[in-house]
This record gives sequence, C-alpha cells and structure tokens, in this order.
Amino acid sequence: MAEAIAEAKRCLHCKVPQCKKGCPVGNDIPDWIHELSMGNLGNAMSIINAKSNLPAVCGRVCAHERQCEGHCVLGKKGSHINIGRLEQFVADFDTQMHLSRQPIVQKDRGRVAVIGSGPAGLTVAGELARGGFDVEIFEMEPQPGGVLTFGIPEYRLPKAIVKSEIEKIRQLGVRFTTDVTIGPDINIDELFARGFDAIFMGTGAGKPRKLPIEGVHYEGVRQAIHFLRRVGLYREGLIGRDEVPISEGDVVYIVGCGNTAMDVSRTVLRFGASKATIVYHNTIEHMTALRAEYDDAVAEGVQFLWNTSLTTIKPNDEGAYDVTIVEEGETKTVKANKVILAVGSGPASRIVSTTHGIEVDEKGYVLTRELPYGMTTRKGVFAGGDVSGNQATVVHAMSNAREVAAGIAAYVDALNLMKSIDLA
Repeated sequence: MAEAIAEAKRCLHCKVPQCKKGCPVGNDIPDWIHELSMGNLGNAMSIINAKSNLPAVCGRVCAHERQCEGHCVLGKKGSHINIGRLEQFVADFDTQMHLSRQPIVQKDRGRVAVIGSGPAGLTVAGELARGGFDVEIFEMEPQPGGVLTFGIPEYRLPKAIVKSEIEKIRQLGVRFTTDVTIGPDINIDELFARGFDAIFMGTGAGKPRKLPIEGVHYEGVRQAIHFLRRVGLYREGLIGRDEVPISEGDVVYIVGCGNTAMDVSRTVLRFGASKATIVYHNTIEHMTALRAEYDDAVAEGVQFLWNTSLTTIKPNDEGAYDVTIVEEGETKTVKANKVILAVGSGPASRIVSTTHGIEVDEKGYVLTRELPYGMTTRKGVFAGGDVSGNQATVVHAMSNAREVAAGIAAYVDALNLMKSIDLA
C-alpha cells in the first residue's frame, strides 16, 4: 500500500493527460491515480470501472509500454508512472477487500446473446448488463474466459484473477452457458427463436494461419494457439500432463516473433524443454512482440535466430525431426523434437457457415457497419474484436466491444420503439 501510494503521488495530474490518449479505452488515468494517492481506493476503483470491465487483467497484460506508460510525460526523463502495476494493485485490492459491488439493475430493456467469453464478449456482456439488458453468454469451452483462460499463460495472467473478474461480470446478472458451440450445436436462427433481440459474435480468431513449410502435417508440428490451449486445459485440471505436447528434454523451435511466440517459448521451458529457439525472418527491430516480453524471454534462456526462415521439416531415424533453416542466406539442418508455429490466426467459420446473411471479407473476417455500430449484414447480429478484424490486444478488443455494445443498445431500443408503435 505504501509503495503504491508513493508511486501514485509522482503523477503530475496533467491537464491534457497523454496517458489517457494512449489508452484504447480512454481510462481516466490521472483521476483514479489521484484518488489512490490519497488512499481512496474505492473511488479509484469506481473511476476505473467506468471505462474498463477487466481492470485486473488489463493491469497485467496490456501493452503498457506502447500505450499509457509509453505516453506518460515523465517517461521522457526515463521514469514513467507504473500505471499497469497501479491498476493491478487497485483491482486486486478491490477484489480482496470486496470494496465495490455494482448493483444489479432491472433487466427489462431487452435480451442479448453473447457468443464467446473472451475480452470482447465479457466487455459487451458487462456493458449491456449495467444498462438493463438480460444477457446470456455462450462459450464452447468447459470454462469461460476464452483467450484469458486458455491462451495467456499462467505466469502472465493467473487464472484466479480471470475467475474473479468473470465473477464480477456474473454478479451483474449475466448468465454463462458453457460447453456449447454456436453453429454445430445451436445456430443463430435458433437463438433468435429463443427470444433474443440481438446476438453478439465475439468468437475471436482461433483458426491458425498456414505457412508454406514442407512437413507441417507431422505430429511434432503444432500451432501456438492449440498448444497454449492444451496448457490452459491442463492447468485447469481438464486434461492430463501427457496431453500437453512437450516432453522433458525436448528441443523446440518456434516460428514467429510476436507476444504469442514469447509465451510459447517461455512455456515450453517451464514444461521441461531443454532448448527453445525462436526463428524470425526479420530483425529484432521489426518483431511485433513487446520489448519487455523479449527481455523476459532472453532472461529465461530463450534463443533467437534473426533473418532466418524455416523451410522443411522431415522425420529422422532418431524419432525426432531434421529441420532445414535458411539463416542469413546460408542453409543449415538442425535437430528438433517439436516445431510450434506462432504466426497469427484468423476467424473460424462455424457460425458463418451455418447462418444465412452474414458476409465476410476475403480473409474471412465478418463485415460490420457503422450504424448501428458493429452490426453485420444479418439484421440483429453484431460482431466485434478479432472476428471482425480488430486484432490487436486485450484492451483493443475491449475498446471495440464497448462501441459495439452501444450499437446493440441503440438497435434494441429502436426495435422496442417500433414494437410499441405497432401495438399502439
């Protein structure tokens, strides 16, 4: 507490706060930091809650160095305010002390189905529930949270934190239905038949991109998102250790150099791999990963091959693989037990392929309109976050989802108005 308050007192409370401009959700950062500096944690939490549905998550996994902290004027002197750590502190304290519990408002404004319980789905559900909507979330996994539960490693985002944030959404009156895949199990038409006024698609981008690498079909080659999902299922006690595809002593090569590649590399070492090497076709200056994530990976022993491409994967007589790489123009063969591809992903087509009227672009992303914001080409169906091409970070998905929630509210209000006119 003393350290947090001391750090908060360093804030200049700028009249034109650059930190707020750097925040995708426009968090009123100087205001809640000022409240924290005076020990008013309840007030600080109320200010944060006005803009963020997942503060304990954002405080841990946001790209602070590129967003709020990167815009802090004190950063020019090399000592920006540690905004992420302060947000994490306030949110955790609020949870532990049960400081703020928002009242459940009457749910008489309309019914909304939310597909997916990742950052976008949780944000839409929270925003609409506070606004008087009856919201039900449908999740294909056995537990809610999406990428927060099954995509981000425990060391970066403890699952107890995710569960506490989800519980706050639940306490707003939001219902969760798990182990249901919209499309194969229930389609969009059936959801409307159940009486929902609007539907939000927040299904993320769970379909891995393909690379022109010979041998990617072999058992020892895995996709990053599938690997991290396996790790998440294991951490939650839903599968056994033998179902996580990393064995003690494995030599692992990871293709890609974003934050997901850093997550994979550090995770395989935690699961007993003897060596984790990231292969990247460009230089360190062009990597998409945060520098802080790279520094942490290096500190844990992850190795890097710059200006290098992986071209061929072939089984060898040792029960492993011979991997061909081209490093700085020179072709080499290295030995590997596993190769994991962390080169991005796109949207799955489970919902689009089972529903008439939802159009997508050439890459499979759902097309949406400006008015009402976020509505697809199918009336009453909205989309946001990764599935609509707004791929970036957790907080970017939340920012987009808040706008879509406003669009859904406007649409349902107009629908109710038309119904009342017809009845009159």
